[in-house]
Amino acid sequence: MATPVKVYGPPLSTAVSRVLVTLLEKDVPFQIIPVDMSKGEHKKPDYLKIQPFGQVPAFQDESISLFESRSICRYVCEKYADRGDKGLYGTNPLERASIDQWVEAEGQSFGPSSGALVFQLAFAPRMNIPQDHGVIKQNEEKLGKVLDIYEQRLGESRFLAGDDFTFADLSHLPNGDYLVNATDKGHLFTSRENVGRWWNEISDRESWKKVIEMRKSG
Repeated sequence: MATPVKVYGPPLSTAVSRVLVTLLEKDVPFQIIPVDMSKGEHKKPDYLKIQPFGQVPAFQDESISLFESRSICRYVCEKYADRGDKGLYGTNPLERASIDQWVEAEGQSFGPSSGALVFQLAFAPRMNIPQDHGVIKQNEEKLGKVLDIYEQRLGESRFLAGDDFTFADLSHLPNGDYLVNATDKGHLFTSRENVGRWWNEISDRESWKKVIEMRKSG
């Protein structure tokens, strides 16, 4: 491929990092386009043309533009199916349905509670925003119930969608990393035997280590 795809937004963003780790797994060249959200660059007219909601990431591949990180990741997996990890998004309808159901679980169940904790515990202090301890307590309980289901599932298979690492696992990396390494809630993962094993394995992938380095250098 001649022209690298473009990813708009900072690697510190959980949604941006989801796209970056997918591109690395698929061995697709990319260029990160900085978006200074503190200066409101994500609300400027030129940016809103490619991301109408004024959020990150936005994504361009030659003449096409996309937004919403999971949709971008699916596009990358399908368009570049013959590159990198060829099984990242499955190779048949049943595999993809199995992956998608766990990606939906991540987006609908794991994501809201883990995201609330990440914001309250990792980002609010940096932004001088008071922490809401009621929100923290409520979402810790919600996430615990989700991870109890994961614990059972991961006692039956090595990864969420089966015995191979897929997009279903990858999609949990951004929020999970902040919770485990930047808050005092890492025990939600490590206290559960199967979840802890799973987390150690998926977070040790070279692709994710590269994203962590991008976060640090960014």
